[in-house]
Parts: sequence; structure tokens; C-alpha cells
Amino acid sequence: MKRIRLLILLLTASIYSYAQNSDINNFIVKESLLKNSKLAIIATDSLNNPIEEINGLYRFSVSGFTQEVRFSDGVAVLPLPLESSAFVYIKHENDQGPHSKLFYVYKKDGNLTPYAFNSLWLVLFPVILFAIAFLFRKFLIVAVILFLIFIYFNHSNGLSLGTFFETIFDGLKSAF
Repeated sequence: MKRIRLLILLLTASIYSYAQNSDINNFIVKESLLKNSKLAIIATDSLNNPIEEINGLYRFSVSGFTQEVRFSDGVAVLPLPLESSAFVYIKHENDQGPHSKLFYVYKKDGNLTPYAFNSLWLVLFPVILFAIAFLFRKFLIVAVILFLIFIYFNHSNGLSLGTFFETIFDGLKSAF
């Protein structure tokens, strides 16, 4: 009889318990508090308020490399340090779909400053250069030189061609 009562008590208690909503649908990137040239990912809600209930391992793609990062109280530190300024493309995929952001991380005097970069600018800049070159034929050589500088800057700062197109497609998906 005691076993039946215990079973009923456990079943009743399980009805009132619920699982934590542990999906990461938005995040921001900051420098790690240890100032060790590492980036920290902070899980946030849609208003960029930190969600401290996020704990455990989550899979993120960082500039094309898949990594398991451990969240503790809504914060995870990426394991690899940055040697110089670079583009960092961070993507997380869950049941609601992919959530990705492009950052330009500026490194000066050992401090990292991440700037969120809208991926639509990657499309807009070449389109503007093409429009200027098309409208003003005298600027064709200047537009080609600026476009080559744009490609070199992106590539030398860690934005490979595959990551470039993935960023653009994810940005267009989230825009529509």
C-alpha cells in the first residue's frame, strides 16, 4: 500500500514540474572577463537581456568550425584565443532554426572589441560599387580596385569565401 501511495505522490509531483526552456534564440558576444583574448557568448532574450538559466553544452559553429561550448549561468567562453583583429561568424542551430551573427572583433593593446556587423552590408557594398562603375564609366578602374581591396580585407581577416556566402544567405533568410 505504501508503494502505491508513493507512486501516486511521485506522479502527482511530476505533473506540476516542468522542463527548463533551454533554447538559445539570441546571443551577444563580448570579451571574456579574464582579458585572455577569448570571446564570451552570452545567451540573451530578444531584448538582449541575459538569460542566466542557460546551463550545459551547446553546439556552435564559429567561423565554420563546429565547437561544443559549455554555458554556465548564461555565459560561455570560446576556447580559442584571437591573435589579431578578425571577422567571427557565430551560428547556433536549434528547433526554431539557425541563429547567426557576424562580428568584426577589433584587437588593440590586448583588448577585444566586437562589433556586430549586418550581413546585408556584404551585399550592399559590391552593389553600390557596381552601380557607381555602371553610371560613371570613368570610375570603373577605381571601383574594381576598391572591390579587390574589399575582397582582400575580408579574406585576410578570416572571412573566407564559403563563410562569406553563408553569412549572406543566413542574413537574407532572417530578413524575410
